[in-house]
Amino acid sequence: MKQYISILFLMALVSFSSCKKSFIEQNDPNAGNLENAFKSENDVLLFVNGTYAALRSDRNIGESSGLYTDQRSDDTGTNDAQSNSGEPFQFGNFSILPGNTYLKSHWVSLYDAITRCNVVTTNIDKVTFANNNTKINYLAEVKFIRALMYFQLVRKWGAVPLVTKQLALSEVAENTYRQPEATVYAQIVADLKDGLTSTLPNLQTGTSAGRVSKAAINGLLGQVYLTMATTFADQKSENLTNANTYLTAAYGMRPFTTLSAIPYANVFDVNLKTSNPEAIFEIVNVQGDINYKSNIAADNQAYGETINSLKAPTSVGGNVTPDLIKDYETGDLRKDFSVKYASDTKVLDYFITKYRDISPNATKNGYGGNNTPIMRFADIILMLAEVNMQQGNDAAAIQYLDMVRTRAGLPLYAVARTNAAYNTKYPTLKLAILHERRVELAFEHQRWFDLLRFFTTPELVAYFQAKSQADFGNAKLSNFTTKDRYFPIPLDEVKLDPVKMYQNPGYN
Repeated sequence: MKQYISILFLMALVSFSSCKKSFIEQNDPNAGNLENAFKSENDVLLFVNGTYAALRSDRNIGESSGLYTDQRSDDTGTNDAQSNSGEPFQFGNFSILPGNTYLKSHWVSLYDAITRCNVVTTNIDKVTFANNNTKINYLAEVKFIRALMYFQLVRKWGAVPLVTKQLALSEVAENTYRQPEATVYAQIVADLKDGLTSTLPNLQTGTSAGRVSKAAINGLLGQVYLTMATTFADQKSENLTNANTYLTAAYGMRPFTTLSAIPYANVFDVNLKTSNPEAIFEIVNVQGDINYKSNIAADNQAYGETINSLKAPTSVGGNVTPDLIKDYETGDLRKDFSVKYASDTKVLDYFITKYRDISPNATKNGYGGNNTPIMRFADIILMLAEVNMQQGNDAAAIQYLDMVRTRAGLPLYAVARTNAAYNTKYPTLKLAILHERRVELAFEHQRWFDLLRFFTTPELVAYFQAKSQADFGNAKLSNFTTKDRYFPIPLDEVKLDPVKMYQNPGYN
């Protein structure tokens, strides 16, 4: 079981992090010895901060983690000369192998974050708190992060190992086996509901921006129940009711009256990020800081372009599929902000401009300050449209849908339906909501999960294979089959115990 030890046991010895200027700025407060690490409230805070630090990695859910979501969907890809080879291309080409090292790194990183959370929940009782609410709030934060990580795992792999405590070496083998999706979801729900008993604020602001809030807990819980409604058919009605309840609670915590009061560009304006009223949960980055910078603006700067960053471009930028470009309606204000066509002969393609930062503070090194959005209110609003549609309440669903369309400068849904082209592309309210989520939340790592939620596996295969191959470049749509509903379990895990860590169908 050496491989399991590396993932579920030795991860307990990872370096946890402390505060300097803010909770996102980390250093190493210990050398991996956890026996005597929990002595004071500040010690607990250092470990709680370490759970947040785990999210920053691109192998986790950091800003460039779209390899595991956006490139898995129909939004982004790689069309450069080398894109038909290498492990990253396997994700968008639907040809991923169980031995893919990027896939294993993602698996390990998600469990790394979970292990950090488990260290806190296992050891927090060693410390006496002056105010017990402080302890309850720390637990709410790490349980939210643990739930978020398991939500990533269960949607990507299905049944996965479920561990909720710090493991001793002797406990590793008995805890490393795939548990049913229903069991994993039950733990996710329990962790999030525990967080609602805390005294965390409805929204985090100022120096606490980026930490977990009540709105984030309600929003994630609503999304979890919405996902469960399409995962477990026999509990659909109950799960939809719960989804509506928690999403409505999150929406009720908004600090604005109407979404239209917040221009779309302002949501992503690096100069306004500290006063962004739409943000619910984000990974906070620090402009100009070599350690905590955002790279996304510079990395997506295409040859011949200057819109994203002061850093000189060194690549073709983040390729956007023609399939996505064609999904923008005429007059959609979000298109020109989110993407741009690069006319340089080395590119001749659209690239991502949504996370631009040309401030001098970002320097010519491209040390941007864009935060990484994980959850925002437009997402909540569109999920409310989705859940009401699923419940047969089309009138309410359309009201929510129109909130987003109005801000984007588009006609109301009832008017759009009179347009033959729109009505042909989106003949049902369900497809109209899916379309709106795609263009509103493009490059925010939501699209793949939306597709999984909106379609059964056979429907998803038909959906992909009905698309035009010409709109996907080098990636072969014909590769998409029922196996692609889930990722393969990393090969090393299966090798160590083919029974407990059995492979997903289609990858043997």
